Amino acid sequence: MFENFKKFETEIAGRPFVAEVGKMAGLASGAVMVRYGETNVLCTATMAAKPREGVDFFPLSVDFEEKLYSVGRIPGSFHRREGKASEKATLASRVIDRPIRPLFPKDMRNDVGVVATVMSVDPDCSPEITAMLGVSIAISISEIPWDGPISGVVVGLVDGKFVINPTAEEKEKSEMYVTVASTSELVAMIEAAANEVSDETMFDGIMFAHKENQRIVEFINGIKAEVGKAKVDFPSNDPPEEMFEKIKAFAIDDVKAALDTDDKLVRDERLKPIYEKVHEQFDEEYEDMVEKIDDCMYKLQKFIVRRWLLDEGKRVDGRGIDEIRPLAAEIDLLDRVHGSGMFTRGQTQVLSVTTLGPVSDAQLLDGIDNETSKRYMHHYNFPSYSVGETRPSRGPGRREIGHGALAEKALVPVIPSVEEFPYPIRVVSEVLSSNGSTSQGSICGSTLSLMAAGVPIKAPVAGISCGLITEGDRFMTMVDIQGLEDFFGDMDFKVAGTHKGITAIQMDLKVHGLTPAIIKEALEKTHKARVYILDEVMLKVIDKPREELSKYAPKMLTTKIPVDKISEVIGKQGKVIQKICAECNCKVDVEEDGSIFISALDIDDANRALNIIETIANDPEIGAIYKGVVTRLMDFGAFVEIAPGKEGLVHISHLDVKRVNKVEDVVNVGDEVIVKVREIDDQGRLNLSRREALIEVEGLVPENEISDAPRGDRPRRNGRGKPHHKN
Repeated sequence: MFENFKKFETEIAGRPFVAEVGKMAGLASGAVMVRYGETNVLCTATMAAKPREGVDFFPLSVDFEEKLYSVGRIPGSFHRREGKASEKATLASRVIDRPIRPLFPKDMRNDVGVVATVMSVDPDCSPEITAMLGVSIAISISEIPWDGPISGVVVGLVDGKFVINPTAEEKEKSEMYVTVASTSELVAMIEAAANEVSDETMFDGIMFAHKENQRIVEFINGIKAEVGKAKVDFPSNDPPEEMFEKIKAFAIDDVKAALDTDDKLVRDERLKPIYEKVHEQFDEEYEDMVEKIDDCMYKLQKFIVRRWLLDEGKRVDGRGIDEIRPLAAEIDLLDRVHGSGMFTRGQTQVLSVTTLGPVSDAQLLDGIDNETSKRYMHHYNFPSYSVGETRPSRGPGRREIGHGALAEKALVPVIPSVEEFPYPIRVVSEVLSSNGSTSQGSICGSTLSLMAAGVPIKAPVAGISCGLITEGDRFMTMVDIQGLEDFFGDMDFKVAGTHKGITAIQMDLKVHGLTPAIIKEALEKTHKARVYILDEVMLKVIDKPREELSKYAPKMLTTKIPVDKISEVIGKQGKVIQKICAECNCKVDVEEDGSIFISALDIDDANRALNIIETIANDPEIGAIYKGVVTRLMDFGAFVEIAPGKEGLVHISHLDVKRVNKVEDVVNVGDEVIVKVREIDDQGRLNLSRREALIEVEGLVPENEISDAPRGDRPRRNGRGKPHHKN
């Protein structure tokens, strides 16, 4: 039945990699089932027959679809089926998109859709990497025009040695986790998370991965040669060269003058009349392709910016090639939040806000990997006003999710452990103004915010981007690119790190890839820039985390109890713990290992809850003093509860320092009293003494000792019958 079925096999990092073509999804332009270890991903690529009208970009969609049956789980949602893509699926889609997009023809307008459906997951074989390789194979063997293939692997650093595609166990020990995609010659994409790794180690790791990628590209080229379809022609969307040359000659001087400013708003205002003037001049001549006039104007601006940079070493705002825009940093801008910090670089401005919460506020995850919760969360918002536009807010898109994840990745290595700082932490970065590198501004602002909130981060982190212009064998890099240099340049190489080393990298390209020389230069320039930002700006505002939390932040206490006592602390149907939370105005989280986390706005409330929990978990000791509540009155004494489920008798003879005739004369039900454990009988029953507690804690003198004292030394009694002493 499957006459065209072909199976191709190789090994990656000692594990079998198999590509099966011709058996599934036969109506797609290209389809392959890839199996890496026991991870199975079906990858398909399709292209629309005709170009989409009215678009000025290449319409590519990449979807990484997580199926929970791949890990033997039923979705936890109400409908018990997968819903909208998780953040991790969105990030995986972006990682696949970035290396493949530049390899499509820039003037193609046919919709291309790529889908990677994860059907089985082996924890030791990354489904993201498996999907990237499968997508590369699917597009390569399809008729879709593309300059691939690419390959992608992860490189880790385990016990000082580079490891390709680390297993789940190796990943836990690895000092870095760097995804590298490559063509046969160039590095096409880098996405890195690292534990303050040096620039040299990072570069060597990237090159190590690149070498493995080149071997895999050869394998994919073999598949393409055997089963690949002939690539189809497509109608180009580029304006005619003669049309561009005419508009260029007419408007180049005006456009140069308009672009020559460091103010984005001024630049936009200057360009408006030039666009009108060009349309007046050429609309009639090119009435059948008026929309191409704006394309020519975009192309002209790109031509000018690139010629300035390559030929004159000139940037549109007059800065030097490695000069950073004016910087500013502030903290404590918002009154009642737990921590806030604002970072400004030129016309890019980001306000980051830190919130601390109880342990139960950690984010629960329902995905296809082993991570079930997240304690540090970083969210990034990009409202339309930040670029001077108007559009309704519709929640975070892929870009916002990606930028938030990059900032989170950059800061995770310096976040203290839960043992050091038992709080879930959420940072929200609000982009107030955008003219390039807002993701890196959010990293700087978030470091300020975390330190202002009193989070004891291990080291401050700063981020900076490096741009690139290429022409043949010529290239030049520039630090701190603004929006125009990002739009018309070839690279946005974002690097975040501490003084010690790199914590995150994200590289976006518009060309086929980078040479080792370009990567090395970008790492060197970003290193110098981030150290400058840390020393000259951020640390002059706040040089270390505050020692005290905001008065509006919850105060946290922790303890650990025996596992067999957890049920007593929680109580039947949760009644005990609910009572503690209500009485002490706090929140209590209990972990399976017996760890207890108590959070309250008032530290005294937290301490009260802690005392109650420790009393429940630890058997009372003779001689210990507790604060309890009177629960019952008897003729012979009062029963006092010192903790839920732990009650003892205070005999009438031990109710007060003086003789007591009736129990009701001293205490009533509901009274809070201090008591001392004087005896625990064979059945575990407690005999308590309020009398001994008053003597020991409040220093009261028993009545018999007063009567035995010489008259001149006897303390007089006040109206309540309590002694007061002479000065």
